[in-house]
Amino acid sequence: MKIRRLGLAAAFLSTTAFAAPAIAETVLRIGLQQEPTVLDPTTDATASIDGMLAQNVFESLTTVDESGAVQPQLAEAWEISEDGLTYSFTLVEDARFHDGTAFDAEDVKFTFDRAMAEDSTNPSKSIWEPIESVTVIDPQTVEVKLSRKDAFLLFNLAQGDASIVATESVADAATKPVGTGPFRFDGWTRGDRLTLAKFEDHRDAGSVAIDKVEFRFISDPAAATAALMAEELDAFPGFPAPELLDQFEADPRFKVVVGSTEGEVILALNNGKAPFDKLEARQAVSHAIDRNEIIDGAMYGRAVPIGSFYPPHGPAYVDLTGMYPHDTDKAKSMFEQAGVGEEIVLRVPPFPYATRSGEIVQAQMAEAGVNVKLENVEWGFWIDEVYKKQNYDMTIIAHTSPNDLGNFARGPEYFYAFQSDDFDALWDGIKTEADMAKREEMLKQAQSYVAENAVHAFLFQLPKLGVYRDGVEGFWAASPVLFQPLAGVTVE
Repeated sequence: MKIRRLGLAAAFLSTTAFAAPAIAETVLRIGLQQEPTVLDPTTDATASIDGMLAQNVFESLTTVDESGAVQPQLAEAWEISEDGLTYSFTLVEDARFHDGTAFDAEDVKFTFDRAMAEDSTNPSKSIWEPIESVTVIDPQTVEVKLSRKDAFLLFNLAQGDASIVATESVADAATKPVGTGPFRFDGWTRGDRLTLAKFEDHRDAGSVAIDKVEFRFISDPAAATAALMAEELDAFPGFPAPELLDQFEADPRFKVVVGSTEGEVILALNNGKAPFDKLEARQAVSHAIDRNEIIDGAMYGRAVPIGSFYPPHGPAYVDLTGMYPHDTDKAKSMFEQAGVGEEIVLRVPPFPYATRSGEIVQAQMAEAGVNVKLENVEWGFWIDEVYKKQNYDMTIIAHTSPNDLGNFARGPEYFYAFQSDDFDALWDGIKTEADMAKREEMLKQAQSYVAENAVHAFLFQLPKLGVYRDGVEGFWAASPVLFQPLAGVTVE
């Protein structure tokens, strides 16, 4: 077993001519498929920002463990009023930002007010919508009043979108993020890597085993495999080539861990324009696709099919994969009845699960009589044209955020261009229902609603395919949230 160490200082000779041992720096090198365009999780929805920085560079009032349970973080405790509308958070006293400024309740208020502002660019407005006011009681106490109950508030406050930032440093957060976490931003070479260094003044620095983290951006599956085999990487927690896992499983230098994520992979349809503003056209797409063929071809069988927008491992899951059985002839007839004759543009981002699925979808739609033009686009283009401007007919994307059925209640301005008063009312009930059993029943109704309305064609749940060098411990097998805490990771 090789020891990955990087020497920091030369040994010096003592008067007895014995050399003192060299100080060693423990380095963790992680492969990452997706490079973001900015580094501020409070302004950009790109999942890799959270994957690198949330709960590592940035911290939040709460955090979430691997089981999905909410835990304290910058808030060491909280009290909730009997009516569920007032949260009083007691903050830790020994947290500091990486630039040396102290953390206190004013930073919480600034963060929340900034996210709630009319001109806010926070990617998860739903987190902040129920908050009526944020009041500083004293430096270690902040009070949050809600206009309505929010069953997901404490969970949502753990996400990267709710990372606590400071007035002194937030202006440069897009390229030089400053937080209170166990690692500080060290550098970013675009197109190559991003580095973090252990924050020695963190309140729990003594329990952090890693001195430096290198995220290396490798989108090509062959290059990712080569880097691992050459031992240039210690971990690739989102390995992009499922067809190559067998060789790592057979190699004693590595271990392969297959876990679950919150990522529903969907063939998203633009509900705001023809032809997918018609229910029959959307239903035809669901009949045209063959999930099993897509999973076998794009994921080499290492994925679970879904029939709606909810993870199969979730407590409220309903198996709706049989609602639209694969039927090419039926799909062709429905396309004709819906008047779908024009070419459909399928724009996919540069991720193997999407590009491979796109080729199969293109072929399946052709069998159903619809010509699909497949366009592989860069991530920045996808964010701008598809996500922001709704300039697409179809796309393939994994929605990796937890509890995100609320996407269907975001209105026609969201990139789905979908709006339903009935679903909005259902989601309002889900958000405010404190009784878990009742909430799960409503979640089942919500799954059925989006499936019956064929808002999208639902493909599979994105697995977490991890390849790790032997001796690397502490990575989560599953991903209940977008972030991966690195403070507990060790390297031998």
